[in-house]
Amino acid sequence: MGEKRQARPTRPVRKVQRVAAYAVVLREDRILLSRLADRLTSKELWTLPGGGVEHGEDPRDAVVREVHEETGLDVEIGETAHVYSAHVRNAWRHGRRADSHALRIVYDGWVPVDSPEPHVVEVDGSTMDAAWKPLADVLDGTVPTVPMVAEVLAEHRPFRLQRVAAYALVTRGSDTGDGPGVEVLLTRLSARGPHPGAWTLPGGGIDHGEDPRDAVVREVHEETGLTARPGEVLDVVSSHFEGTAPSGRREDFHAVMVVFDAAVDAGEPRVVEQDGTTAEAAWVPLARLGEMDVRPVVARALETRRRRAAGVGGPT
Repeated sequence: MGEKRQARPTRPVRKVQRVAAYAVVLREDRILLSRLADRLTSKELWTLPGGGVEHGEDPRDAVVREVHEETGLDVEIGETAHVYSAHVRNAWRHGRRADSHALRIVYDGWVPVDSPEPHVVEVDGSTMDAAWKPLADVLDGTVPTVPMVAEVLAEHRPFRLQRVAAYALVTRGSDTGDGPGVEVLLTRLSARGPHPGAWTLPGGGIDHGEDPRDAVVREVHEETGLTARPGEVLDVVSSHFEGTAPSGRREDFHAVMVVFDAAVDAGEPRVVEQDGTTAEAAWVPLARLGEMDVRPVVARALETRRRRAAGVGGPT
């Protein structure tokens, strides 16, 4: 009988562990994604912008660096993150089989609302394109993505923010009643704020430790250039919606609005603050409100004042 051949020793599978940091960047109904380069996949695949954390690098610094390299945008990130683990025992890494373990640190991220269109900055990197993709198309699979994207979006929730603000209802003409010729002082929201283009009452957030009356005087001056004299509180209004904040961050926003009956010194309004949430300020005839995009707080404040003047009380 011939000699038995000895079995060739099995080459141990190389273990590879990689730590990477990514950002979920949402704007209205779109998400910022990076397309993987052809050298990594033969088919179209999109992923969250981000990448490997270098030795000694803080993950927060890594995600900022990676997002800029892959999209050309300067991202800000939240205080907390989610960590995802993916273990593939038989993977192909750098031309060899490997027992691969990926740890992905995913942050909530946002970019300024006036940022340019995304584009790839790094040369010969792991991505070949960057774009805002419709979130609905990502969720239903129309936009092909790596599995991590669906896993992250299933758990992602927008940042929750509750904000207390002070506003002023100011009218002029016909003894400030609601007859012909009466005008109301309104401001038009800029692209930096929620509901861009809509008209609302002048006012804004109350700073920590600030008296609401001082806040409404300050805000009215910043948004209209006029000096307000707040009177009684007309109403406290609550508004809850999800949208893009002036910073560019996607927020689950709850506004508690203290509305004052107020007067202002004579003059024509002009916006004083620069690069804020107010694009325009104007006296608007009450008769024109039905033709304009006006936030609900305006009609509610006017109705409350009418009911109080009639001795009926505010809206229920």
